[in-house]
Amino acid sequence: MRPWVISVLAVAVAILVWDLAVRLSGHALIPGPFAVLQALGELLESGRLGRYMVASLFRVTWGFSLAVVVGIPLGLTLGWFRRGGATVGPIIQFLRPISPLAWIPLAILWFGVGDSSAVFLIFIATVLPLVLTAMQAARGVNHVHVTAARNFGLSNFAIVRRVLLPSALPELLGGIRIALGIAWLVVVAAEMIAVNSGLGFLIVDARNAGDRYDLVVAGMVTIGCIGLALDTMLRRVARRT
Repeated sequence: MRPWVISVLAVAVAILVWDLAVRLSGHALIPGPFAVLQALGELLESGRLGRYMVASLFRVTWGFSLAVVVGIPLGLTLGWFRRGGATVGPIIQFLRPISPLAWIPLAILWFGVGDSSAVFLIFIATVLPLVLTAMQAARGVNHVHVTAARNFGLSNFAIVRRVLLPSALPELLGGIRIALGIAWLVVVAAEMIAVNSGLGFLIVDARNAGDRYDLVVAGMVTIGCIGLALDTMLRRVARRT
């Protein structure tokens, strides 16, 4: 069987097991797939699902784009110039283990409750992994290729464009894929605390509004589907590069 057929069958089996587990348990703590499907229909009909999806994707797009624009050039520069990496590297390694959620109080203090706080948290969560990935990619460039390029009279800009970037691109795409997954995780967590819209807010709001756990799981399913779609998109881009 083709891989996509196996994937579809696996999802169907998982949904069947989920439904049987809910029915056999005799408890209503976890809604079944049909209840979640009805909740998704309710969210679609009211327009809330579309608005919250757009809000979450808007924040991820801005925060992640800023992280890419800042993190990759900075990481390539620090990896290319070893002294710069030795100077700034320890600071990055110090900041990297700090959970992005630990920045929430400062984000709210600096930017207030709104989109800016969530964008800042996504930026902080993704820029450091991107910097480290780009540093490692730059350091992995074969120096023989660089020496050959210099012998042919290529300028520094041409070496970066024709040697550094092509050599580092596969590793950079892998780092971008991982960072995008981190961004999607962080936006949901940030929306539970720092904003009043988005899929993360939907989950908290549904829990507080009469324990609507069907809406909670519907939000979780939506988050998983969007995350899968984003990862699939990046994997296809990486294959064609």
